[in-house]
Amino acid sequence: MTPQAQSAATACIIRADASVSIGTGHVMRCLALAQAWQDRSGEVVFALAQSTPALVERLRAERIDVVCLDGAPGSEEDAGQLVALAQRLGANWVVVDGYQFHPPYQRSVKRAGLKLLFVDDNGEGGRYFADFVLNQNLHASPAMYAQREPATRLLLGTRYSMLRREFKAWRGWKRMIAPRARKILVSVGGSDAPNLGGRVIEAMALLKHDDLEARVIVGAGNPHLDSLQRSAARLDGRVRLERSPNNIPELMAWADVAVAAAGSTCWELCLLGVPAMVLDVAENQHGIARSLDAAGVAIHRGGLETGPEDIAERLDELLHAPQLRAEMSERGQRLVDGYGADRVVSALRSAGLRVRHAEEKDCRLLWEWVNDPEVRSASFSSEAIPWEKHVEWFALKLRDPDCLIFIAEDEQGFPVGQVRFEKMQSGDFETDISIVRERRGLGLGACVMIKAAEQAFRETAARRLHAFIKPGNSGSIRLFEDAGFGATGMVQTRGCEAMHYVCERPASPVSDD
Repeated sequence: MTPQAQSAATACIIRADASVSIGTGHVMRCLALAQAWQDRSGEVVFALAQSTPALVERLRAERIDVVCLDGAPGSEEDAGQLVALAQRLGANWVVVDGYQFHPPYQRSVKRAGLKLLFVDDNGEGGRYFADFVLNQNLHASPAMYAQREPATRLLLGTRYSMLRREFKAWRGWKRMIAPRARKILVSVGGSDAPNLGGRVIEAMALLKHDDLEARVIVGAGNPHLDSLQRSAARLDGRVRLERSPNNIPELMAWADVAVAAAGSTCWELCLLGVPAMVLDVAENQHGIARSLDAAGVAIHRGGLETGPEDIAERLDELLHAPQLRAEMSERGQRLVDGYGADRVVSALRSAGLRVRHAEEKDCRLLWEWVNDPEVRSASFSSEAIPWEKHVEWFALKLRDPDCLIFIAEDEQGFPVGQVRFEKMQSGDFETDISIVRERRGLGLGACVMIKAAEQAFRETAARRLHAFIKPGNSGSIRLFEDAGFGATGMVQTRGCEAMHYVCERPASPVSDD
């Protein structure tokens, strides 16, 4: 690959907007994606039709170019300008995040030959034409995207929650739960048009605890700064305003509890294990707020109709409930591990994955992979495999018509994993997969499995692919579930108990065109 082609292959344009009325959430979560893309040596450009000076300054501080579009957001003109920008810069990936980008917009981008990731929240966009649809929310489900193209892949759930680079250092952080909470963090959006921040400060005045402290995050686009300052001043130093802070993870680590808008901030709070009361301040946040409450991760007590009295009452209950806060904190940290943006980038980059048949030259590579300690511990036979035995086995498998071994290579031609299919008596195939150590945990395994399964179905008459997984191997379970395998129950194999997963041969796709 030439340097010019390499640059084009790693360039990404992100189309999102921000304003006081729509907030900054779309841009800020895409900033997390942009940072993860940069960390994989990619170039990023933001295309904005609406923005704020502070947000543009933030993007440029991240070494991200910003291009301003002048078409009406979501219009045919907007789509045309985006396509022209991608073609001029030689980018082949476009990310679109916003509720105004309807099916004709997606279709225009795809018809221009570009690869498209569509970031969504509620599955209300009608027909989906993108290569990938990302919904990072807890309530996301495939049923929300029934009207999608056959080739459209779904990235669903909190495993794909995109957190910015500053949260990396806090992955796996353990929270101490105070017997009575007294430190409160307030984060109700980058612009907070309805002034919920002011409402929470009023609630603070109703709480009869002199030792309470609150820190209120005030975004650069917040139009209520003067009134917030007056309200905070009346509470004798108990409330401090944090204007566009650059230490949000530290503030979350400081807090015992939070009051937050039910947007992307919720996933940051989950990573830090902050028990929270969430308010849905826009219609598109209802699903997030309700699902968090149902999962016991946060307390949902309404939205714009919620007054200071109700906020104070519910917050006081949370302050005095250490067991509840401990349970909420643990559940939140189980939901979000901080690798979501990396998984999204791996999925996008995997669009350039290819699988090829193993060759004699791959013998040593496969031997090194199969003897990796993590691979051995996940196998039903955990002993190390001697070189001589492996050479003999590999030579036999290459000649065996009932065995397929695929090597997966990334867009740069580097081997990243192997998948082996062995024919069973039923005519179906049993599956084995391993991913190179450096690329594990980022969602690449599911992408490799999907590619290899497609190839196996093309080359064989198998009706089903089977996977047998040691109980407790959560990584393999997640990999096969993400690759479309379904659980059928527990079985005995090789004298051991195993979880049985099956992938059915897909029906031939039918075009709607």
